[in-house]
Amino acid sequence: MLRPEVLPRGSAAAALPGGPTDFTEAWLRNRRLSEHTRDAYRRDVTGWLSWCAARDLDPLRASFLDVNAYGRELEATPCGRGGRPLTPATVARRLSALSSWYDFLVKLRAVDANPVAAADRPRVDRDHSATVGLTPDEVDALLAAADADTGATAARNRAAIALLADLGLRVGELVSLDLADLGAERGHRSIRFVGKGGKVRRRALTPGTAYAIDAYLAARAAAQGVTVAELTGPLLVTATGGRLDRHAVFRLVRRLAQAAGIPAWAKLSPHSLRHAFATTARAEGVPLEDVQDAMGHADPRTTRRYDRDRHNLDRDPAYAIWAARARRRG
Repeated sequence: MLRPEVLPRGSAAAALPGGPTDFTEAWLRNRRLSEHTRDAYRRDVTGWLSWCAARDLDPLRASFLDVNAYGRELEATPCGRGGRPLTPATVARRLSALSSWYDFLVKLRAVDANPVAAADRPRVDRDHSATVGLTPDEVDALLAAADADTGATAARNRAAIALLADLGLRVGELVSLDLADLGAERGHRSIRFVGKGGKVRRRALTPGTAYAIDAYLAARAAAQGVTVAELTGPLLVTATGGRLDRHAVFRLVRRLAQAAGIPAWAKLSPHSLRHAFATTARAEGVPLEDVQDAMGHADPRTTRRYDRDRHNLDRDPAYAIWAARARRRG
């Protein structure tokens, strides 16, 4: 077991003979993270290591100037199907993961200082999100399209969309769900999952979502010739029995949105339903702190950013003050 506090300077590299790859795995094991977050962080660090390798740069000797060059290249290089560079928020997130990695190396005494700490990170507007949102009517249309869906995976698709729409789950949380995570608490049907930061959380299932899950599991059990109680493994599976992945959920959301006639269907993502969850909850009068708890946000400012209707003048507190004054005068 590694004990960074007693390692002399330079001995961490000897303790981890595989070099940066072993550093990364040790760093990930040291943190309480969901598997989805763990995979994302691993990709972030691997991207940096690949960039360093292409330039014959030792990542343990990199300076903030190297990190700046890497960040500027991320901002300028077209990527993905759309051929657009990464957004400032995505670049900032990647550099944040890299900074955490280097903080771990500092504790191991593998490097003297964190080069990301002095780097020039992109400015991110904390009051804005690039995610394309959905109106309540569009969410209803998406759910209706899922209800009208046909084929061998239709019941699974309805359950997946219901979980995204009614609970506002992150896509990583959704695909990580297992059958063993279903339960009950104080008369509520519930689902347990590992949220961001590795925190185990529990949410209530609405009657509609519980019905969709029950219908899916009944169909799945019948297809396998077993009872629902005998089913094991992931909650949402592919036609071949493997765990549904996040890419399949992205494709599902866009396919159903297109079928529902939603104009921005090609730009939607599972996260669009998470934004819609926050916006609709606040519009229906759910207190900010309850929405924050439901979404697993450590900072209420994050929850407010998800509320796409927060600048609607209908919600201006001036109206409430004026109405109260009118009642006093009346």
